[in-house]
Amino acid sequence: MQTQFFPGSGRFIKDIGWLKSHFYFSFSNYYNPMRSAFGTLLAFNDDYVESGKGFGIHPHANMEIISVLLQGKMNHIDSMGYKTIIEEGGVQIMSAGSGLMHEEYSIGDDTVNFLQIWIQPKLQGITPRYQQRSFPKAARRDQLKTIISNEEGMEHCWINQNARISLGYYETAQQLRYAFNPVNKCLFIFCLDGKMDVAGTPLEAKDGIGVWETDKVTLTIEPGAEFIVIETPINQN
Repeated sequence: MQTQFFPGSGRFIKDIGWLKSHFYFSFSNYYNPMRSAFGTLLAFNDDYVESGKGFGIHPHANMEIISVLLQGKMNHIDSMGYKTIIEEGGVQIMSAGSGLMHEEYSIGDDTVNFLQIWIQPKLQGITPRYQQRSFPKAARRDQLKTIISNEEGMEHCWINQNARISLGYYETAQQLRYAFNPVNKCLFIFCLDGKMDVAGTPLEAKDGIGVWETDKVTLTIEPGAEFIVIETPINQN
């Protein structure tokens, strides 16, 4: 088993007033050759957007873009005709494919906090698509809930990649054995809140860890911990 620790204190912070972003990997004006990506996970940003502010209309192509809303309320408008609102516990995915335009704004009274996740797609140039699901914390208590999967289904969002994303929230102490295909797969685990231990490495809020060259990993979870697990290919070969 190989691991790489990503301390929350080591994140790059981009603060432009209305937007404060915490980058774990190279993104925007931040470039670190030692943190250019983790497998096909190209971006993992912890973003805070002031009420009434947001991202104006802009393009994307050939990228799987996932938003996980942790706090507040945000709208979504795109060139495919979707006009939606995403609230706390909401998850959305855009398969940008051959190209789309979209905008998003913080529309509630509170600052929006969301995870912006970019994953390299399996197929290039597909017809763009959008999907949204809701995963309220109360409905996933003491379980690891799949929110994104390469398998289509009614209980999660579908991704154009051989990947899986899960949210964990535990009110009681637990020990889990997370099993995954060791062939060309890696995990990125991010502690949202509380404390946990991954393969002997302690994590606190905003810490992350990468795991590869194994087929399973032990997660020791303390009461009140919340975290996200991203299972994705190491490369496209």
